[in-house]
Amino acid sequence: MIELKSKREIEALRAAAQITAQTHARIAEEIKPGVRLRDLDTLAEKFILSHGAKTLYKGIKQVPNQRPFPGSICASVNNEICHGFPDGRILKEGDIVGIDIGLRYKGWCGDVCVTHMVGQLKPEAKRLVDTTSESLWRGIAACLPGNRLGAIGAAIQNYAEGEGYSIVREYGGHGIGRELWEEPFVSHIGPADRGPILKVGMVLNIEPMLNIGKPYTKLMKDEWTVVTADGSLSAQFEHTVAITENGPEVLSLLT
Repeated sequence: MIELKSKREIEALRAAAQITAQTHARIAEEIKPGVRLRDLDTLAEKFILSHGAKTLYKGIKQVPNQRPFPGSICASVNNEICHGFPDGRILKEGDIVGIDIGLRYKGWCGDVCVTHMVGQLKPEAKRLVDTTSESLWRGIAACLPGNRLGAIGAAIQNYAEGEGYSIVREYGGHGIGRELWEEPFVSHIGPADRGPILKVGMVLNIEPMLNIGKPYTKLMKDEWTVVTADGSLSAQFEHTVAITENGPEVLSLLT
């Protein structure tokens, strides 16, 4: 059952999403060659707590007996698709790093991912990042009442594959509310006529992950980090979107 949110609940989600966006803006100021991922994690956690919110990632498990996630942010570098550890690695000129932040504020969740460019990128890396960002906005534009859920994935797929990139299938977007991961699962591929009808009051997180190479993934021994099976670069962007009678409203767009 997909829960429809009231206007009051959507405003509560917006407040959580805005703190998440503000945390990203603060981290962006520090991303440059020579910065350590662990230091970005510490900065993010302090910022989140200082705004009266709580981190969501640290200590969570997706399945029983899994190693608890060690950080307050996910930091996925280069060929890492998602769920990378914010560890002692130091970012280098030309890296790309996907920073994913989840938090809870007054009982409601915020969740945003941004792929940052570290210094000057090679053209193929910059094009990947730019195309992934644009693919997210293509998916957001399809968040119209009356469309099927699959219209979101179809819009992303048509654009991304048309630009020569592959789309990760195993991981996708989701509903969001009082829990970080709610129904429905949001695929980033079509067909457009698949899935439930989008209704006013739905709130979705859309987060396309694009690879330069093939779409296949591999889970690392740490039980969390997902990488491209062929070692190619991957990028991800994510926003929280409310379906309104006037179309999509991006709650996590920094105001």
